[in-house]
Amino acid sequence: MNVQKLVTVFFFSVLFISAAAQIFPVKNYPRGYFQWPLVAKVGLAANFGELRPNHYHMGLDCKTNQRENVTVAAAADGYVAKVKIEPYGFGRCIYINHPNGLTTLYAHLNDFYPALEKYITEQQYQLQSWKIFLDIPANLFSVKKGQFIAYSGNTGGSQGPHTHFEIRDTKTDKVLNPLLFGFPIADNTPPDILRLAVYDRCISTYEQTPKFYTLKKVNGGYTTTPALLINNTDKVSFAITAYDRYSGSTNKNGIYQAVLSDDESPVVGFQMDSISYDETRYLNAHIDYKLRSTGGPFVQHLSQLPGYTNGIYKEASGDGVINIENESIHQIKIEVKDANGNTSILKFSIKRGAEQRKQPEANNAAIFQQREFLPGFINVFENDKVSFYLPEISLYDSVRFRYNEIIPAKGLPIYQLHNTSVPLQVMFPIKIKNVSATYPDKMVMHRFANNKNDYAKAANENGWYKASFREFGNFQLLEDTEPPTIKPIGFREGMHMGKLNRLVFVILDNTEELVNFTALLDGKWLRFSNDKGKTFIYKFDDHCSSGAHELKISVGDCVGNVTERTYHFTR
Repeated sequence: MNVQKLVTVFFFSVLFISAAAQIFPVKNYPRGYFQWPLVAKVGLAANFGELRPNHYHMGLDCKTNQRENVTVAAAADGYVAKVKIEPYGFGRCIYINHPNGLTTLYAHLNDFYPALEKYITEQQYQLQSWKIFLDIPANLFSVKKGQFIAYSGNTGGSQGPHTHFEIRDTKTDKVLNPLLFGFPIADNTPPDILRLAVYDRCISTYEQTPKFYTLKKVNGGYTTTPALLINNTDKVSFAITAYDRYSGSTNKNGIYQAVLSDDESPVVGFQMDSISYDETRYLNAHIDYKLRSTGGPFVQHLSQLPGYTNGIYKEASGDGVINIENESIHQIKIEVKDANGNTSILKFSIKRGAEQRKQPEANNAAIFQQREFLPGFINVFENDKVSFYLPEISLYDSVRFRYNEIIPAKGLPIYQLHNTSVPLQVMFPIKIKNVSATYPDKMVMHRFANNKNDYAKAANENGWYKASFREFGNFQLLEDTEPPTIKPIGFREGMHMGKLNRLVFVILDNTEELVNFTALLDGKWLRFSNDKGKTFIYKFDDHCSSGAHELKISVGDCVGNVTERTYHFTR
């Protein structure tokens, strides 16, 4: 072989290795275009892609030193495109569209800047709704980079004062990883890899507990103990627990990327970027949900489960399930990165041991009726008392569905539909039969498991009562004839309100499902906030003048039970 041919072969070999090592395209997001959204010291409480219950964390949680009312600033020139106000989720939130085709989002806010606050209040009164999601004309509220737009807060689903910040593709509404935009966050610390889990992929991931291996750090890299793993199965897959940290911070943040290689050939990887809110629930296919739901740690699969065929994963030469059916030893490498490119590598070897077919975990088969449900199919269960079906995109992996019926000491029968260790992607309809209901239009379906309760109005279809839920568990019909209760806090009938600056009411209902709260002051709609869904609060403003007033409160639950109360006060 001549020199020129050797050089050519070498060039293409290096090119192949380089391309194989980088299975994700390079990001070309504008660095330096956006400024930090707070007039405060730069600090992160959480990053993009952190693992949360049923979803990824979809932005940056910007620290406000545990204080509210820190100035929030527009990250770049643009205009206010949307405003959302809701009891949970984002709380009070602003969307700003920018001329480069991106949108920034700022959530858990307190008051907006005065002009916007006045406009939103007017819209709420016009719509007679505190909860809103408004599209705002582009010519109304233009903003400049660094302009004050709101005060930080703790509204909505926030567990403490901070500002949630996102960058989205305006056209697709995909949420992009803000750490790829060059914010001044010092980070020269590679991710920590804490544990390795190995799965027997000849059976469902829901029918087993993975085998865990301890890791040790050697010369800056990670390896398993022992370095050669022997597994008695033909197919395996892997999962890891890993965290990222920033310089000077002890927070355990989410990792950005992980790639699995077999004998130096990339197989599959995942990357935390460009995720829509329609896709974020697929976190439940990315982690070992069963392990986590039973009190175990978060582990992230380095393989795609059968019912998760898109999203954060990218295949190079397979879905992450490694065949070890022969006697050869596989050299496995897992490369973990943060958004700054800091990298940690786990290396180990694996081979098949003596052939031994592993049986699915025992599950008291004598007690439960069972059948196998498969991902990618419509799965149906029905008998003369209960019926349901799972849409074809519901399951991520196969499961031997279990059913049981419980007759309680009082009340209607309870139907146990599997358990909460198997997640579902979408809502599924369930019907329960009851032809002897005293109040057919007052039926509620109650789902309960692990101290969590969900309620939904059950529609009557010829004695079968239908509702939809998103989780397995225990299901029971209830007849709900009990109206909500209205409890004023710090306020009594006929009171002079000179020393108070607000009205507060707590609304309680046996099903926790209120569908209506209406307050009329002297016959006119009055805006009460309902942040975090716990209390209804009206802060005195121009809508309540000095003098005597009559306040009527009306609340209704999901089956139409209504309570009305009238109060009088002087201000």
